[in-house]
Amino acid sequence: MKKLLTFLLLAAGIASLFTCSSPSQKPVVRAENSGRNIVLLHPTVNNLKTFLYLTKNNVFTLPKDYGVIGVFHSKEKYDYSQSLDFIEKEKIGNFHFTEISAELNPENIYKENSGSPQFYEIFNNSQGAIFFGGPDMPPACYGEETNLLTEITDPHRHYLELSFLFHLLGGSQDTTSIAFLNERNDYTILGICLGMQSMNVATGGTMVQDIPTELFGVSNVEQVLSLEQNQQHRNYYTNLGTDNDLIWGNFHQVKFLKGSFLDSINGFSGNQPYVLSSHHQCIENLGLNLTPFAWSVDGRIVEAVKHTKFPNVIGVQFHPEPTFIYDSTIKFRRLPNESQGISYLQLYPNEKGENFHRAFWKYLGKLYQN
Repeated sequence: MKKLLTFLLLAAGIASLFTCSSPSQKPVVRAENSGRNIVLLHPTVNNLKTFLYLTKNNVFTLPKDYGVIGVFHSKEKYDYSQSLDFIEKEKIGNFHFTEISAELNPENIYKENSGSPQFYEIFNNSQGAIFFGGPDMPPACYGEETNLLTEITDPHRHYLELSFLFHLLGGSQDTTSIAFLNERNDYTILGICLGMQSMNVATGGTMVQDIPTELFGVSNVEQVLSLEQNQQHRNYYTNLGTDNDLIWGNFHQVKFLKGSFLDSINGFSGNQPYVLSSHHQCIENLGLNLTPFAWSVDGRIVEAVKHTKFPNVIGVQFHPEPTFIYDSTIKFRRLPNESQGISYLQLYPNEKGENFHRAFWKYLGKLYQN
């Protein structure tokens, strides 16, 4: 990738880089070329609804002239015709999609490949990107064999997102490669849960494949449930199968580094807010130029990272995006013995959690407006 930018500039004239031939053969849609776009990876209907809720309810404030580019791989498991149907039904004009069909695999994702021209075109026509949560990535992507508790369900999604992130940020896999963000170091990237993990692996980091067995030395659900609330990073009661209506994650505290950028977030003065997590894997070795600024209360799990070279690149292991964090009318049940639901705002109002989440998105909104 030493001469990747030269190659990409020559390739930038390739026609229809921003087109989508959906599984149901929907009409082609094109992305805006203003550069005022945010890229959403894995633009499922649920992720689109979440993004729309956050922006329409002024949780995540963006200028009115922003466009959104949904990016996905042609071999992903999800049927993106559903996303196109949703956009058409809701008559949302600023959403566009691009499908990538490049042949990607663990052997070529961290180098120049057939997807490189499209990756550069997407970068060149956007202000930032959001990488959402999702399932376990193939350990082959970080040079390890597959743990029996690792479940790989959508490898091509991971190949796409890892390769795109490598092109954006660079990595220790090839330190001579030229990261796209060298051109614009104010480009904003948010990685949520899997998104943060992918950011770490794409830059050369590795993963703990199962937190309970590898970090806590426990081997069954009952043992996990006997741990403190702050040591449970997903809702393991759902494994028991006795109650299908429980919330999918666990609420626990995270502690932020004193003097980190969070000190400058208006509206949040606490240090250990309650967040929502649903994961069984975590960062083991950090990727190139990533540094942590939040951890679990016991210090074993990295909960947030930032890039030391590109200041607007942030990853969080928890989920700040679910709508029920901001809507007091949405109730949920956490435990099988709870008779009625409760809202996040009832559990963790103000400095316990609400203020942090609102301040977090307010801060991100400012970054995407640069």
